[in-house]
Amino acid sequence: MPDILYPTPENPAPENYTAGHFTGYRGAKLRYAIFRSQISPARGTVVLMQGRNDFIEKYFETICDLNAMGLWVATFDLRGQGGSDRLLKDPRKGHVRRMSDYERDLEIFLEQIVLPDTRLPFFLVAHSTGALIALSAAPRLSNRISRMALSAPYVGLRHDTWPVAVIRQVAALACWTGLGRLSAEQERIDRPFPGNPLTSDTARFARNAAVIAAHPELTVGPPTYRWLHETLKGVDRVRRQEHLTRITIPTLILAPVLDGIIPYAEQEELSRNFRAGQLVTINGARHELLQERDIYRAQALAAIEAFMPGLDGGLDLSETAA
Repeated sequence: MPDILYPTPENPAPENYTAGHFTGYRGAKLRYAIFRSQISPARGTVVLMQGRNDFIEKYFETICDLNAMGLWVATFDLRGQGGSDRLLKDPRKGHVRRMSDYERDLEIFLEQIVLPDTRLPFFLVAHSTGALIALSAAPRLSNRISRMALSAPYVGLRHDTWPVAVIRQVAALACWTGLGRLSAEQERIDRPFPGNPLTSDTARFARNAAVIAAHPELTVGPPTYRWLHETLKGVDRVRRQEHLTRITIPTLILAPVLDGIIPYAEQEELSRNFRAGQLVTINGARHELLQERDIYRAQALAAIEAFMPGLDGGLDLSETAA
């Protein structure tokens, strides 16, 4: 399906998949794919939630690993990125109208695609912004999602130049004055491997860069002030004790210690206040755990494999938060 997914010799797609588009909240056309495991019977289905500026092709390797565990994978590109509809005239702007739009897209995906077309039980694996969306929607998902694994969840922010408190104030002011659609910073076209905050794996970094070079339309540039304002409000909400108490889905927090985007300390603090959550620390890893070197990535995948089926895993979490 070359018009929907874009595999390359260096980044092949898993063998057995279907792909298409579904209509998200407020009519947004969102690209999705379902990848079926060759193992029968299947052990369930993972709903894979991406981070900001991610796209399905970036997760082909991880999807193959999950399929090899006997898990189907259902995933979609978030609104405003990947092969999904852009939200502004300038397609390079990373934008969202409301944080709740992401959550409603997820709920529509579960109801219209995952439930009728995949295999029970349903699990959720989410990275960064996808993990924030999952945390925000989780109190309403307990009757559909059995377990969640959150990689480097967006529950804080590190910035090289400005304190987060200043970013919050500027983003809020921009939205209040009608400037929320402006980009929050200037786009940098070339991001070299040395010093990057995402991964220490040169091969995976180069593979992702090659996909982006071949299909730059899958990516977006810096976030808008509205995107920052909405997601930072979401961060505040999911970190409140009353919200965490309402989450009863057993949750694994996979926290890379050298995360250059989301401070490790913020992820650790979340786990301390999260009764249904358990922290797994990945020492030495950077932000994109599933794009990291094997020594780090294998730890994350092993934790997911032990945790997801909920039957033969070695992690001591009950099926409820009670």
